[in-house]
Amino acid sequence: MSHSEIRVLIVDDSAIVRKILSDALSGEPGLKVVGTAPDPYVARDKILELAPDVLTLDIEMPRMDGLTFLRKLMHYRPMPVVVISSLAQGSCHAAIEALELGAVEVLAKPGGPYSVGELRDTLAAKIRAAALSRVRKGPDPEPARCEPAPLATTHAAAAVHLPSPRHFSKAVIAIGGSTGGTEAIAQVLRALPKDSPGVLVVQHIPPVFSRAFATRLNDICAIEVKEAEDGDLLRPGLALVAPGDFHMVLRKRGTEYFVNVKGGPKVCYQRPSVDVLFFSIAETAGPLATAALLTGMGADGAQGMLKMKQTGAHTIAQDEASCVVFGMPREAIELGAAEKVMPLDRIAPALLTACAGCGQREERACLRG
Repeated sequence: MSHSEIRVLIVDDSAIVRKILSDALSGEPGLKVVGTAPDPYVARDKILELAPDVLTLDIEMPRMDGLTFLRKLMHYRPMPVVVISSLAQGSCHAAIEALELGAVEVLAKPGGPYSVGELRDTLAAKIRAAALSRVRKGPDPEPARCEPAPLATTHAAAAVHLPSPRHFSKAVIAIGGSTGGTEAIAQVLRALPKDSPGVLVVQHIPPVFSRAFATRLNDICAIEVKEAEDGDLLRPGLALVAPGDFHMVLRKRGTEYFVNVKGGPKVCYQRPSVDVLFFSIAETAGPLATAALLTGMGADGAQGMLKMKQTGAHTIAQDEASCVVFGMPREAIELGAAEKVMPLDRIAPALLTACAGCGQREERACLRG
């Protein structure tokens, strides 16, 4: 950015919401609301006039819906976008589609589960993260809804030699992400075969949106994906996504893995926290686990990944070039927590290769008694 301050344009058809968002950012150091717009047509003119660094965007607006506007924006003038959406089911699914189209963050509209005080901290943090993001030009806008394109990494993952599924019974894959993480996680999970080891996912995403995210992943992946519920068993071919505003930890009962979904204080300013998950996996699965830390702002996951590495787990950090925000992976790399650093499209095959080794170690341990 060329400005010393992050310049923000707020786009929402509700005057009340525009004022709440503007007030929430007033006085925040390094942030300046340069304007507001009630619809995409006014927003278009103000983008040209005011040159904002970050846009907040409502999905449901008159004259042109937010998704249509976002498609056009990301093709003709790509810029960081934070989606502000209601918690209605249709709006949540539209918000997840907005992330597919290039938005980098999503936030619940005021009046949802956040108080105005919480909104001030959350909104400012998401705008700062968005301002640091690498935004890529989108495809030509289409009037029809966008369908996910096939990923080449699916073939790369399929080429990895997989041991018998029984060898995956105790292998665990853990994935953490934040800003830009929804699409990065989707790319990794789409490349996993249906008999892959069980997967645990923490993505920094608000309540309710996490369920829409899991549902969308289930629709496009070979493995089953669901939002985690307390007591869910983890098994091969299943990915559990931590629900927004709850921590998720791995536990073991006899020979079975299961998850606890619980409250508790935020860790690294986050709930769910990647660190909380990774520490629990280090304790429960040790060398039978492998972890990937993907794009995101902050340091969540770095300490937990180091603990996993110290207990014999395989650890991977996404490289800077393929990250939307090179924050969390950078922290893990600088801490010495990442065994490997690699681009996003190589992570799924690497996870499977590491888990194949986990299966072999499990078999040797069983033979030793």
